[in-house]
Amino acid sequence: MSTTTLTITLNDGSIVPWLAFGTGTALYGKDAANFVRAAIDAGITHLDGAQAYNNEDSLGTGIKASGKPRSKLFIVTKLKALQPGQTLKKALEDSLEKLALDYVDLFLIHDPTPARKEGTLQNQWKEMEAVKEAGLAKSIGVSNYTVDDLKEILKSAEVVPAVNQIELHPYVWNAAEPIVNLCKEHGIVVASYGGLTPVARVPGGPVDEHLARIRERLEKTSGQTVTAGQVLSKWLIQKGAIVVTTSSKVSRIKEFISTEAIPDLTAEEVHAIEESGGKLHKRIFMKHVFSE
Repeated sequence: MSTTTLTITLNDGSIVPWLAFGTGTALYGKDAANFVRAAIDAGITHLDGAQAYNNEDSLGTGIKASGKPRSKLFIVTKLKALQPGQTLKKALEDSLEKLALDYVDLFLIHDPTPARKEGTLQNQWKEMEAVKEAGLAKSIGVSNYTVDDLKEILKSAEVVPAVNQIELHPYVWNAAEPIVNLCKEHGIVVASYGGLTPVARVPGGPVDEHLARIRERLEKTSGQTVTAGQVLSKWLIQKGAIVVTTSSKVSRIKEFISTEAIPDLTAEEVHAIEESGGKLHKRIFMKHVFSE
């Protein structure tokens, strides 16, 4: 069995496998247990869940069924908008109960807009710092935060977010690059979702011809089959990003894992992907955050 060996080190010293199996999108609101167990059996150790996906209990079931020691897994969940009277700490405790865990490795604020509207981004981040201090989350971070959102919480943050998980692929690169640059400046790792959008959701776009050419070059260089999806994942890896993906097919999961063995893209290939991606803007998720 192949397993992910490439890792990324967060600003708090935590070590994260580069590839995560997500329980959103195709698994949203569904029993994810069998898919999670299959992903772990295939070699995945990084599991990305969320309160909003409405399946944390089955994520926990899949983790338990795998028999994998807790210490060998990196488990993420994300905060959804709080219910009236609910504290952030209680929301995380409820998640831990569903997951049947004592802690998560990474806890993210899923969406900045509720706190942004209330002017409480800084206060909410203080509550995140408190759950880290209490040991309920080893690392804390955010998701879908814009440059302005990040700057707002950094004004008073004692703990710099470890991660900002955003939609990241060539068709949002122009909009995302300032966020990526600010994250880099502050040692915040970018985690990407929706990374296969150019092949899975927007086929026929301007990036396609470059993916085909790069794929052909990599196949000749490596002597192995390379897919367009692997080229996109390689681009994300070379951006220093964690890659979150979902598939119900074990063969596809193994394909993702094997991406780390593919030769690097050249600087010219990276530039070609980004330049052609800049010719089309296509955001798929969380459009309200970016006023789209």
